[in-house]
Amino acid sequence: MNLKVEEKNGVVIILVKEERLDAHNSGDLKGTMQGLFLEGKKNVLVDLYDVRFIDSSGLGALVSGFKNAISNQGNLKLSGLQPQVKSMFELTRLHRVFEIFPSSTDALENF
Repeated sequence: MNLKVEEKNGVVIILVKEERLDAHNSGDLKGTMQGLFLEGKKNVLVDLYDVRFIDSSGLGALVSGFKNAISNQGNLKLSGLQPQVKSMFELTRLHRVFEIFPSSTDALENF
């Protein structure tokens, strides 16, 4: 999976550079998030700007990351959801669970 990880102002940003977040690649994202929280990182932002499709495996990876964040006294926020991805979050009611921002800039201001 093509992930770019960078750190700004104490927040680790994971840029998902894939058009699809599905069963074929969601395990990589899940492992990356888990590793960051195990390293002691507290604030993680997943930027989904390039993602055009997400399935239940992709959603599951993000929920797993959210649970890891909570158990490690951290925060996981999302940004850049495209309309198709945003509709999946609304359909599954996950937009009520995650803090979702239009852009990574907006999200960084809220950590």
